[in-house]
Amino acid sequence: MLVAVTREVSEAIDSCELTHLPRTPIDVELARAQHRAYEAALEQGGCTIVRVNAAPRLPDAVFVEDVAVVFDEVAVITRPGAISRRSETSAVADVLARYRPLQFVRHPATIDGGDVLVAGRAVFIGLSRRTNEAAVAQMRRILEPHGYEIHAVRVIGCLHLKSAVTAVADDRLLINPMWVARDAFSSVGLIEIDPREPAAANVLRVGGKLISAERFPHTVDRLSQNGFAVCKLDMSELAKAEAAVTCCSLIFPVQPHLTKP
Repeated sequence: MLVAVTREVSEAIDSCELTHLPRTPIDVELARAQHRAYEAALEQGGCTIVRVNAAPRLPDAVFVEDVAVVFDEVAVITRPGAISRRSETSAVADVLARYRPLQFVRHPATIDGGDVLVAGRAVFIGLSRRTNEAAVAQMRRILEPHGYEIHAVRVIGCLHLKSAVTAVADDRLLINPMWVARDAFSSVGLIEIDPREPAAANVLRVGGKLISAERFPHTVDRLSQNGFAVCKLDMSELAKAEAAVTCCSLIFPVQPHLTKP
């Protein structure tokens, strides 16, 4: 069984952190409707939705990906690069503690989950404006005893690593080579996004399908031509908050021997 941890869109989302988009009004109710459609797609992919308590005063709380990374053996609670987001972690940690032992990233490290890409036993960590070298060192100490290989990757054209590259299979990635170097991923196969859609590299694997924002039809065509089934969703309001499809969930298999009643 797969669990998908999600959190409701905050009524304060208009005050979200922004780095490269101009601030434009976000229709909260439309954003919530799009988020419900996203949750429905996760359920259709075989996930059980587990919702963290709403956080109406935390603008970015819907983007649960950034505050934790869940592995088969452990859940790592991050220390987000944006100070305004650090109070998001406690409620997410409380939920994840039901399913995994917890490890915590500590000062002076900062890391967003959006900078952590897992492909099989390889873990690629983006060095970005939100994630630093100290975080890579701490993640290495946490994960190498469980058999993971940690690779630091410089992010050059976007906020998070997973804006530039995501996994479509354990051994295959979708990449925008203008935002991250191809040679950082020499051990896996690569599919390039359509260059007309620079933000299209963020897709989400669930239930044997990929979820993509519907505004990237040319890249979706490339994925289909490579044999992938793709579910397209309207994420337009959440995109105004610089969100992509991986941002709004933490998806992981239940491990019965680790799960608390």
